[in-house]
Order: sequence, then structure tokens, then C-alpha cells
Amino acid sequence: MALDQVVRLFREVQVNPSLKELLNTSPTPEDFVEMAQRHGYQFTLEEWQTSTRFSVEELKCKLSEIPGI
Repeated sequence: MALDQVVRLFREVQVNPSLKELLNTSPTPEDFVEMAQRHGYQFTLEEWQTSTRFSVEELKCKLSEIPGI
């Protein structure tokens, strides 16, 4: 289930600053999802947005600027 994967990623970036930094380098939401997938988190952009309730416009900031991440 995608929600489980998003929660797992959320928990991992809380304890793994290097992963958080890496994901912060993604220039687009699509690149963010692709990077997450390469690290074993299986969800689509739509699933991530639905799970976190973020719109594409909100994703233009760094991951560390998104509340709760």
C-alpha cells in the first residue's frame, strides 16, 4: 500500500539526514518520487500527493520545508 511506503519514507528521513539531503536535491516532484523509488519506496506522485495532501505548487519548496517532513 502506498500510504505505508510514504509513512516509511517519512520515518526514514527523520533519522537519516543524508537521505533527506538527497531528496532535497530533486528539482521536481517527479524527480523526488523517482529518487524515492530508487531507494526502495514504491509510490507514485499521485499516491504521494494523496497521502500527504500536498499539491504540486506546494512541492516547489525543499522537502525540509514541507511541514511534517
